[in-house]
Amino acid sequence: MTYLDKLNTRIAATNSHLCVGLDVRANTVSEARDLILKVIEETAPYTAAYKPNAAYFEALGWQGMQLLEELRDLIPTEIPIVLDVKRGDIGETQRYYAKACYDIIRADAVTLNPFMGRDTLEPFLEYTDKGFYLLCVTSNPGAADIELQKTTIGNRHIFELVCDMLQGQSQGGLVLGLTNAAADTLSLIPDVPLLIPGLGAQGGDLNALQATPRHAPPLINVSRGILYAEPEKSFTDKAQHWSQLIQKASA
Repeated sequence: MTYLDKLNTRIAATNSHLCVGLDVRANTVSEARDLILKVIEETAPYTAAYKPNAAYFEALGWQGMQLLEELRDLIPTEIPIVLDVKRGDIGETQRYYAKACYDIIRADAVTLNPFMGRDTLEPFLEYTDKGFYLLCVTSNPGAADIELQKTTIGNRHIFELVCDMLQGQSQGGLVLGLTNAAADTLSLIPDVPLLIPGLGAQGGDLNALQATPRHAPPLINVSRGILYAEPEKSFTDKAQHWSQLIQKASA
């Protein structure tokens, strides 16, 4: 089963496009593990995928990295894991990144930084059943510094050149920040799977996604809005809320 097969099956089973970001702010590995287990237990019925951000695990040292490796055993196998690592390097270095992400951590998909060129993607493309999302138009203000700039040849945006890198790649998608998902931007992005951060704490507007009808499966990520916002509410209530909000906006 390919990544997109698994993702589509999960979306159909949950009727949800919610991706729960595991950006766990913890002082110890034990604290992180306890929180992750509780989040998974309470949010799984509403979750299409989980997105652990590697930085939060790396900051806990080797034991944190060990916990990152354990996630595939902690998360039900039918739920995809999108590993947020934004890898982008050349040659053998990128090959070892691919091995770490897919063979060791056993992620179903990863985020990749394509700005060193298409050859940096090739080690990941060798894993033909795995998925990947290229940084395209991110959710931060700095997207205007490079991604939204235009080239002098052809008057195309930099992010359009990133979109071109997906040609012929059936398991590839793009990262599109909801805070920068203007209608004119969306109209230039092909109908491919999207990983969409920026909802919740970053203030992205789901209505922006209605500008251009699309068929490829989107994943709308919520991290802080589930893990840390409104602590008086359960993770279940927050996941259900965001899942229903996404569903209504997609209707």
